[in-house]
Amino acid sequence: MKKLHVRDIILIALIAIIFGLIYLASDGLYNVLTALLTPVGYGMLANDIMMGIWCMAGPLAGFLVRLPGAAFLGEFLGSCVELLAGEQWGAVNLISGAVQGLGCELGFTFTSYHRYNWFTLFLSATTTTIVTYLYDFIKNGYSYFSTFNMIFYFVVRWLSMLLFTCVLVKLIITCLYAIRNSNLFPILYHNTIFYGIIVSKTALWYIY
Repeated sequence: MKKLHVRDIILIALIAIIFGLIYLASDGLYNVLTALLTPVGYGMLANDIMMGIWCMAGPLAGFLVRLPGAAFLGEFLGSCVELLAGEQWGAVNLISGAVQGLGCELGFTFTSYHRYNWFTLFLSATTTTIVTYLYDFIKNGYSYFSTFNMIFYFVVRWLSMLLFTCVLVKLIITCLYAIRNSNLFPILYHNTIFYGIIVSKTALWYIY
């Protein structure tokens, strides 16, 4: 089985940096949703609504690098960047990042790292939903919910995962490959970015 090389690690790190900053920026939206939903008794639901956004780095890194460990590293390093950038959760965010990374990685593991398509991203979204939900079931007291709310929170989280880590990530990947195969590629390679998220020619070198 192939192992991660230096350029793989560099690409994963760059993805983690970009998404770590996106995660940090999304904290404001989480706080707004929490404030809006708390009066109706569903303040904790903001966590499930946002979960898909917070897990995008893993499947994107796993799909682009296509090597064991890439999805986990992308997600975990993203949480490290978010922590260093000054997020509101503190060091416990690293545990959440590891749990999310594990969930992302499982989806690729179930295909033995041989299939990279919609189904793979669907699997990753589903395994991440299950793993992170079990974590919150213990950590955030989901075990005290009514049966209806347990199911409701799980479904909301799963839909968030499907939207962001499956549909949106696949659209990003499709756009990136379309750019690579177009006449724009030489211009992008010499002047700006590739993979839609990287501000360094290092990432362009990855696929040039």
